[in-house]
Amino acid sequence: LEKMTDLVAVWEVALSDGVHKIEFEHGTTSGKRVVYVDGKEVIRKEWMFKLVGKETFIVGAAKTKATINIDAVSGFAYEYTLEINGKSLKKYMENRSKTTNTWVLNLGGTDYRVVLEKDTMDVWCNGQKMETAGEFVEDGTETHFTVGDHNCCIKAVSSGKRKEGIIHTLIVNDREIPEAVE
Repeated sequence: LEKMTDLVAVWEVALSDGVHKIEFEHGTTSGKRVVYVDGKEVIRKEWMFKLVGKETFIVGAAKTKATINIDAVSGFAYEYTLEINGKSLKKYMENRSKTTNTWVLNLGGTDYRVVLEKDTMDVWCNGQKMETAGEFVEDGTETHFTVGDHNCCIKAVSSGKRKEGIIHTLIVNDREIPEAVE
């Protein structure tokens, strides 16, 4: 395995199907550009005369669009920024925290990362979109699914406050799981 000598940037991107690692190699003498997603090479370009520009590729099961922007700052110094779906990584993650809930839990010695996409009510667990059954209950809705042999339920209840909106709670084996901060 060739050593990544021109590694200039590494990003961790939390998507519904998991946290993805994006690595970027930029050979400023050779003009080489290599992009790795989760350790797999997705773009390789050798001998590029133009040292600035962008590389676009997809990440994860939902084929999320990612772009690395290469900008010259001064002389032979470069700045590398990552955009996800056309937004800076910071903006994307801020927006994502409003549109998703994430829980991390351990069941029977196995770690699980459960993500609820609030706009679609899709539930993801460790990279897989889950089969769910939704039902209306007295105080809101419940979305049921199973992880291994564990019954899981995401309860959606109005907070009663307009600013807060709906509160989503994950319940596994009659136990409330605290939300994770990513």
